[in-house]
Amino acid sequence: MAKTINVSNKGATMDTSRRNFLKLGGAGLVVAGLAVAGCREDNYDFPMDGVFDLGTGDVGILNYAYALEQLEADFYTKVVNNFYGGISSVEKQLFIDIYNHEVIHRDFFKAAISGATNMILPKLEFKYDGVDFNSRDSILATSKALEDTGVAAYNGAGKYIKNLDYLVIAGKIVSVEARHASAIRDLINPGSGAFSGDDVIDANGLDVAKEPKDIIMAAGGFIKTPFTWKEQGIG
Repeated sequence: MAKTINVSNKGATMDTSRRNFLKLGGAGLVVAGLAVAGCREDNYDFPMDGVFDLGTGDVGILNYAYALEQLEADFYTKVVNNFYGGISSVEKQLFIDIYNHEVIHRDFFKAAISGATNMILPKLEFKYDGVDFNSRDSILATSKALEDTGVAAYNGAGKYIKNLDYLVIAGKIVSVEARHASAIRDLINPGSGAFSGDDVIDANGLDVAKEPKDIIMAAGGFIKTPFTWKEQGIG
């Protein structure tokens, strides 16, 4: 049976704070998305062998981030289009907020890459082996894994971005992703310190950073569309 969150007065206060926390993180990216909406968009000629390469340099990093944002947007689209049984209205709205953020992130990267090159990653197909979209526990566990991976991915890739404008936007996006991760962890363990657990915060109190090769290994299981990448081109 699906679990529901506590909606007592105390729980409602926590839920309101959590929603405000997420909304605060999303506002700036709406502007960022609109700022690049007018960029040109060329079509990329998909390779004859059907396998796309992420590319090199900043374009490689942008495609790498775009792939992750496509994954998150796709996952939350499935969540909000078929909410699991017993979900509360407050928890439902939280997922809608996160979904809206991820769509903004996805569309921002599509516009940014299109404005810089025609080597833009195509629309990917995904698979969710073992994920039960009718189970709260399964959805929260998958969401936690994706959000934690996203934060670690941006933190690890930032040092490779040469264009300072891209770096600033990446910094804004990772702060939103961190809010997502924190909110999901708080849903799983309300009122605990899990939002900043030892598995995502290092000994210096900083978010964990992971190299692209480790992120691709972790997230690759969700990606159905074949692609290649050169480690030295991204990292």
